[in-house]
Amino acid sequence: MAAPGRVALKQAVDRNSLLYKLRRWCYYKSYFPELGLRKDDVLLETPYTGPIIQEALKRIPKEEFDARNFRILRANQLSMMKTVLPRDQWTVYEEDEPYLWPHIEEVMREKEERRQWDSA
Repeated sequence: MAAPGRVALKQAVDRNSLLYKLRRWCYYKSYFPELGLRKDDVLLETPYTGPIIQEALKRIPKEEFDARNFRILRANQLSMMKTVLPRDQWTVYEEDEPYLWPHIEEVMREKEERRQWDSA
């Protein structure tokens, strides 16, 4: 069962609410929208999450995988040049839908199910 705070974060938030405005402000204060990256592009691969993210990346469509690689390469180039994209090319908060996270959750469920079967 998920923690109540996590459940609340996944629920839709009214665009006029203070929580929505705070989330939007934090999103644009982070550096990645200025580089054209999406939230799922900047997931940190740790020794624990690395294999999960790699497996999830294998499951996304090729077009989405190629678009992700393009965004990451462009962001690296912009970072080396110490510049950002023009404002009209930034990632828009309202359009930044997770494309990798559903696959990550699926891999985690499968891993948990495999662990339960192995322990039985």
